Amino acid sequence: MGDWWQRNIVEPGKLPLLLALTAFVVTFLVTRLVTRLIRAGRGPFRNISSGSVHIHHVVPGIVLTVVGGFCAVAGGQRGFGSALAAVVFGVGAGLVMDEFALILHLDDVYWSEDGRKSVEVVVLTTALVGLLLLGYAPFGVNDLNQDEMQNRGAALGTIGGNFLVALLALYKGKAKTALFGVVIPFVALFGAVRLARPTSPWARRFYRRRPRARARALLRSYHHDRRWLGPSRRFQDWLGGAPDVEPARALERR
Repeated sequence: MGDWWQRNIVEPGKLPLLLALTAFVVTFLVTRLVTRLIRAGRGPFRNISSGSVHIHHVVPGIVLTVVGGFCAVAGGQRGFGSALAAVVFGVGAGLVMDEFALILHLDDVYWSEDGRKSVEVVVLTTALVGLLLLGYAPFGVNDLNQDEMQNRGAALGTIGGNFLVALLALYKGKAKTALFGVVIPFVALFGAVRLARPTSPWARRFYRRRPRARARALLRSYHHDRRWLGPSRRFQDWLGGAPDVEPARALERR
């Protein structure tokens, strides 16, 4: 275990990334636990306010992210200062991303249906950073051998090709596939060659006069959502708490 840790984490300089990811996940989980306790009226925790202004935890999160980010840039990849900056950055990022939906909508949607976006983005961020920690590099750079790395044309061709495929998948409405395709080569290819989502820019542009393709896209989207939307929502509810059902409470904070 000690040799693996030294060879795969310490020597490549990945310890700050691991600490930042761990702090990010732990902060999100602790924050969700606290907010759920506040929502249920249990425990000693209460909302923080200054007069009539509610202080959302995205505010200290932004401060910690900025401080940790600048300190990490100044401190390099090794040493205690770098590790501490990574933890500070991870804590700040966890607080910020927990209220991603609030930033996106510029409204207090924490416990509404729109608030699910925060949990979804946190899970997606954790998965992508975890892939980087395991050694995956964006746009397939990690798949290039030494000769290809020295050949600038081959390297640029691989990077550009993977980027275009990911961009095509995104244009077809496959955002998650495109994001993972940036890190893992050929993943975005599945989204690029398959039918587009019916609400995507690609479908609006190319399926407008193709009723058969539009019908197939609608049917495939329906079956996909029916299969995966339920389990996805149950996982989000388990992880971050179910949104409010009553309309009167849809914008209630916690």
